[in-house]
Amino acid sequence: MATNGNSDLKRKQVIVSSLCKHFSLDPEVFSSEIPGNDINTLYSKILKSSGKESPKDNDVVMKWIAFAESFPKDSKACYGGLNELNADLAPKSVLLGNGFTPSEADVIVFSVIHSSVIGFSNVEKEKLPHVMRWMDYIQNREDLRALFEKILLEKPDFEPQIWLQREKAAAKPGLDSNAKKTVQNTKIADKSEAELNAKKSDSGKKANGDKEAVKEKKKAAETEATDKEKELSVSLLNIQVGLIRKARKHPSADSLLIEEIDVGEAKSRQVVSGLAKYCSPEELMNRRVVLITNVKPGKLRDVMSEGLVLCASNEDHTIVEPLLPPEGAKPGERVSFLGIDGKPEDALNPKKKQLEKITPHLFTDEKGVATFKGIPFMTSAGPCTSSIHKASIK
Repeated sequence: MATNGNSDLKRKQVIVSSLCKHFSLDPEVFSSEIPGNDINTLYSKILKSSGKESPKDNDVVMKWIAFAESFPKDSKACYGGLNELNADLAPKSVLLGNGFTPSEADVIVFSVIHSSVIGFSNVEKEKLPHVMRWMDYIQNREDLRALFEKILLEKPDFEPQIWLQREKAAAKPGLDSNAKKTVQNTKIADKSEAELNAKKSDSGKKANGDKEAVKEKKKAAETEATDKEKELSVSLLNIQVGLIRKARKHPSADSLLIEEIDVGEAKSRQVVSGLAKYCSPEELMNRRVVLITNVKPGKLRDVMSEGLVLCASNEDHTIVEPLLPPEGAKPGERVSFLGIDGKPEDALNPKKKQLEKITPHLFTDEKGVATFKGIPFMTSAGPCTSSIHKASIK
């Protein structure tokens, strides 16, 4: 009985720590509440302290809290519950809703099943593909490394067929190739000696003309390179810190959201972005963002858009989130890049495809810092970041 009591207490402690991380609260505040309350009561207290309202799908949250309460502590007895979870996750990315944003339900269930799953062999993990995919997503998206040992997934090796073919070709007997090389080298030597004298006589005549031609070509190449470098410079973009004051769904497009963004001007800018699949309007309210403000204004499904919110995305675009300027960065301040100076265009010219040429060089590094060719997006309060590491930025 004492063992069960200790495991119950430990389970609740882990859940409280995870929920506090999710809601950005101090877990020490709730330490005295843990022994005398169940998971549901603890969740209610933490949710109330966070100042957030109960989710619309609160009955679904209750369902997963009940799942967590009844989940077996014996790892051998947990397969039934994990198979149920695996089936539930098959058509979706997270437990609550149809998007990609983890909820408190995801955090609670992850916290409860982690101790059972961490000891699984690769064979056991392969039997629960949706659970493992979901756990990998939650542990990275919620950044729970300080609380839980990372669950490692074995990914299959892949060797492109073209390299296999080259290796096979290289493995063939080298008699033919060596013979060919000997004949080829002999021919080249004979030919070069015969042509050398003829070239010497012509070289004097062409020397002066060739020098002038080379100078002209070099000058043209340098001019072209300078123009190309200028065209690809991030300084052409007016990248500013913004604060979303309002956000709402687009009236005629399910994939679009409309944001009113403060960029330090007399009037907020209206921006239409394709974030509806990844963020709710409520999640974007009062959120700091990074946006390009010198794109040409235009209508998206009959709604005017006056900017472009820059977002980080993972490789398969299943996770997308706006870049986050640091706390203290002021709305309207321009993002800078060390060593890159220049005045932004008044308005980007869509015909020159400037944006299309620059964005392939925007990405987050291994720490999640947003960069242009590895140079950080800097504000007066520090660099802009994302929770998605090594991501593309568009």
